[in-house]
Amino acid sequence: MTDAPPPEFESRILDAIRRGASMEDIAGIRPSRVASPGEAIRALKEGNSRFFGGQSVRPDLGANERRAQIMGQTPFAVVLACSDSRVPVELVFDQGFGDLFVVRVAGNVVGQEGLGTIEYAILHLNVQLIMVMGHEGCGAVQSAMFSPDAIAQEPEALQALIRRIQPALAGLPAIRDRKARMREAVLNNVRHQTAMLRGQETVRLAEESGQIRVIGGFYEIGSGAVDFLIEDEDLLP
Repeated sequence: MTDAPPPEFESRILDAIRRGASMEDIAGIRPSRVASPGEAIRALKEGNSRFFGGQSVRPDLGANERRAQIMGQTPFAVVLACSDSRVPVELVFDQGFGDLFVVRVAGNVVGQEGLGTIEYAILHLNVQLIMVMGHEGCGAVQSAMFSPDAIAQEPEALQALIRRIQPALAGLPAIRDRKARMREAVLNNVRHQTAMLRGQETVRLAEESGQIRVIGGFYEIGSGAVDFLIEDEDLLP
């Protein structure tokens, strides 16, 4: 998915342009996408391994490759990620244009608009995977750990967002190491938001049918590595 387009792909686009092909015809020339949830997980893992190892291969798309995307998109995965500027999702997974359908909101929380966006990707884009990805040092999760008085000083909309995180932190174990405690808080939030998603009818039915899998992830800003939470026991609160 992320390697440079093969020469024959470029040649087929040029030939189509010379023949006066329609944009629909050109869009159909795009290479086939990932075909199963397992392949989608493997593509994200392999992409992150390249990023982590400093061997990213994401090519700059030329005009002809962009033309192949004009009439439609075929992303293979949805990533619900934090809006944090240090978490550039496509770069982290070494993916190119059209590969990922990214929803970003502080704290990677499941809200009405984000859920609708994910449902659209399931029903109309036929994605194979949904990942909820938290990250090291998440400010939104940290805010949810503040005192009630401190949270009450925040704007109303921000307070509402924080309230979507707080249930994940109930019963957080007493961990003295601050970094370890934050990691556990972020992981608990990933598990909580994943459970929220899996409880929604559209997501649940798609997962039960085998169309998609819903997984979690934790991105370490310092190293560039993503820890994958794939099995049900990894996702239990």
